[in-house]
Amino acid sequence: MADQQAPPAGPDLSKGVSPSEFADETLLGHVGDDEVVLVRSGSEIFAIGAHCTHYHGPLAEGLVTGEGIRCPWHHACFDLRTGEATRAPALSPVAVWKVELEGDRVFVREKREQPRPQVKPATDAPGKIVIVGGGAAGFAAAEMLRRQDYRGSIVMLSSDAAAPVDRPNLSKDYLAGSAPEDWLPLRPDDFYTGAKIDLRLKTEVTSIDVNARHVVTAGGETIPYDRLLLATGAEPVRLPIPGADQPHVHVLRSLADSRAIIALADGARRAVVIGASFIGLEAAASLRARNVEVHVVGLEQRPMERVLGPDMGDFVRALHEEHGVIFHLGDTVTAIDGKRATLKSGGVIEADIVVVGVGVRPRLGLAEKAGLAIDRGVTVDAYLETSVPGIYAAGDIARWPDPHSRENIRIEHWVVAERQGQTAARNMLGQREPFDAVPFFWSQHYDVPINYVGHAEKWDEIAVDGNIAGRDCLLQYKCNGRVLAVASIYRDVASLEAELAMEKALLL
Repeated sequence: MADQQAPPAGPDLSKGVSPSEFADETLLGHVGDDEVVLVRSGSEIFAIGAHCTHYHGPLAEGLVTGEGIRCPWHHACFDLRTGEATRAPALSPVAVWKVELEGDRVFVREKREQPRPQVKPATDAPGKIVIVGGGAAGFAAAEMLRRQDYRGSIVMLSSDAAAPVDRPNLSKDYLAGSAPEDWLPLRPDDFYTGAKIDLRLKTEVTSIDVNARHVVTAGGETIPYDRLLLATGAEPVRLPIPGADQPHVHVLRSLADSRAIIALADGARRAVVIGASFIGLEAAASLRARNVEVHVVGLEQRPMERVLGPDMGDFVRALHEEHGVIFHLGDTVTAIDGKRATLKSGGVIEADIVVVGVGVRPRLGLAEKAGLAIDRGVTVDAYLETSVPGIYAAGDIARWPDPHSRENIRIEHWVVAERQGQTAARNMLGQREPFDAVPFFWSQHYDVPINYVGHAEKWDEIAVDGNIAGRDCLLQYKCNGRVLAVASIYRDVASLEAELAMEKALLL
């Protein structure tokens, strides 16, 4: 976060600014100690809090789209009139300020009372909603239901021991030691009581009776529903090799997993990360930040090549090698005997920590048992409703008709899961809103963020603008001349513009 002792940036807006100072769409200034951004949209001027409520991103450097502004870091969107966070990953509103025009000067002096979000009246409000899952999609749905002024009961059943947390942080800043644990909860514990969300942790749902409309927990409790959201997420793949069940061998999915790795990292000399995936390499970067020697073992010849292509894969490898990571690619671990990890190639690496990051698989058992249509995920329609009316699915388990790629896809991205949870919430209230958000994710490696919008399972061309090695680039992944996805490093506005172009393509 920014240095809290630094003076606020830009002109003092309470003293007014002239049009010559406000030639662009945005102007960063301050009112007292509060940083405020002026935003010009058409003929109107708005004033809002200057920082995204997700990770404090600089909204003055974002993209203005009609009556909204998008954060340059992780593509959250805020309503300029109300300050409402209209798109995840931001969940909380930004402050809104009163704009006064006096002569040819613009003044901002006082903060407005936070307007209530605009909501559509529920056309078919159910009395009881049950959400199975305590991750991104489940939490976002519960929070959005209350934001939409839903007054019925919400029961949220989570198999996790912790209330919903900011999972991306578990492999990034929190694991690296640069974010305290109190940043992790998506909401404080008292939020659930205040919002009348009945959050039940360490609760496993074992079956769904689609005819009687209730779920049954492992403890034998029957919980009725009028609408049901399945957001069971995914579970890490565990290696079926000797020694994988030892206490210094961990997957990385939950807060408990991240805590366990941090505890081992204190005093550890060397770690082995199995898997050159996003999660594996983010863990590698975080452990290097803790001065642990890191060896990455991966079957692929280039890290991340399947998603980002060969040139970005080479860059990511070089970036990690600059920070001391040692790669063993085209190889795998066949056994872990004590602290000795044996490679298929015959080598042995002594390690105090082993992190397994070889992918996840969707938790489909509950949906399969209930007889829902399955196709490498839970099949849903454009409204995220499953083959059984009244049951919705969102997040890592959902396979939906994506209008951008024109394929039925399933994506394991945090922001996608949150946005699907929000859409599912509105649709459980009868709003019939198709899920057409452009998929987005980000990955952080040391001081280098990689943003990715769209979805390209295959491509026949990668067009590179800029310099990958120079950490200033935008890559377009194309098939038959059509841009399916865009990856970028430090091209934040261009990434937002690519997202907007994909959205506009649906309207043509």
